[in-house]
Amino acid sequence: MAEVLVYVDHVDGAVRKPTLELLTLARRIGEPVAVHLGPGADTAAATLAEYGAVKVLAADAPEFADYLVVPKVDALQAACEAASADGSPAAVLLPSSAEGKEIAARLALRLGSGIITDAVDLEAGDEGPVATQSVFAAAFTTKSRVSKGTPVITVKPNSAAPEAAAAAGTVEQLPVSFGELATGTKVVSRKERESTGRPELTEAAIVVSGGRGVGGAENFNVVEALADSLGAAVGASRAAVDAGWYPHSSQVGQTGKTVSPQLYVAAGISGAIQHRAGMQTSKTIVAVNKDAEAPIFDLVDYGVVGDLFEVVPQLTEEVTARKG
Repeated sequence: MAEVLVYVDHVDGAVRKPTLELLTLARRIGEPVAVHLGPGADTAAATLAEYGAVKVLAADAPEFADYLVVPKVDALQAACEAASADGSPAAVLLPSSAEGKEIAARLALRLGSGIITDAVDLEAGDEGPVATQSVFAAAFTTKSRVSKGTPVITVKPNSAAPEAAAAAGTVEQLPVSFGELATGTKVVSRKERESTGRPELTEAAIVVSGGRGVGGAENFNVVEALADSLGAAVGASRAAVDAGWYPHSSQVGQTGKTVSPQLYVAAGISGAIQHRAGMQTSKTIVAVNKDAEAPIFDLVDYGVVGDLFEVVPQLTEEVTARKG
């Protein structure tokens, strides 16, 4: 089987969940080969092997941390060229993060290949991997494939459940030559993000979001309490963010973040198309809104017509009681 290159998203060797999802999907279309850039490859190798990586191509250089995405593009290009010695890779898979999509776009341009972004599923096809996408604000589902070059595909987090499948995971060093553009944009400072103790919004299996119906920043504790009882991330609609009730980093929607959790709870959100575009691919959607005609109810799996300040606390109590 042809190799499928999987870009490893990690923090000093601690592999993040979207990479495990990519390895699971990669096994459907070929042999997963993990590309680990930066420190911690020996630490990451065991996890990558556990989830199906037959090989780990590792490269560590200060350029990966000191400069923006171009050094990583150089490395992935080198990995593609190395794989081409035995035939072109079946695909290159990356997570659909802001960085992942920029790397993918630059890599596809260099390879003269087609690109597919924000895939939600992958399957093998007679003429190459077939990607499923949710398009036009999730109103349509499409299946497409790259017809030229090595497919470069980014996949949304939570598109597949990680499945362990032990493989060799042999670590091999990847020689990388950095081009002139690699050092064009330098990282001059970093600030550690303040931890909320909750999952990362785009990777969370459960998201609880509040909207205009919450009524103010001081009332978001109702949304946060439910999220904490469920072990969920907290999101917000654009209306809530624009009003200054919650930070922009938590905005879900077309101009915010796109999420695709197993469970999405919308409290006091009317369901404008801008918001729906960011959460419509969620597996199960629950809404609480006192307006029975709210557009969000056209989308949900379960809807509750009622005052969120009565419904959500009761739900939190019930979840807490069942966990206890």
